[in-house]
Amino acid sequence: MEPSIFTKIVKGEIPAYKIAENERFLAFLDVFPTAKGHTLVIPKEQIDYIFDLDDELYLGLMAFAKEVSKAIKKAVPCNRIGVAVVGLEVPHAHVHLIPINSMQDMNFANKKEFSKEEMEEVAEKIRTEYHV
Repeated sequence: MEPSIFTKIVKGEIPAYKIAENERFLAFLDVFPTAKGHTLVIPKEQIDYIFDLDDELYLGLMAFAKEVSKAIKKAVPCNRIGVAVVGLEVPHAHVHLIPINSMQDMNFANKKEFSKEEMEEVAEKIRTEYHV
């Protein structure tokens, strides 16, 4: 299997705005976000389809995403953190965590652009709030 862009991020071959990391999972800002603070959470092991993860890895991914979502909610003003798994964009299981105030905020057709400075600033705010 060809390494995915996410595997290249895990290996440090491609830079990313990392939020949180442990031995099995990584969270980083989406570079094509629908909202400021839009974060991707992945298992470090490259498995294409989320429902092909074994139960332990799947439940661990969701528990990790839950903790990351708490940090995003504290760092980015919003009503909730929306959760989406689309699974077609990159052949590497991933969960989208998106700060939302309405259903329209989950529309993946509405991509936003933020400067490098804005991305670094929001990544730092989320990292500061992440406590595990």
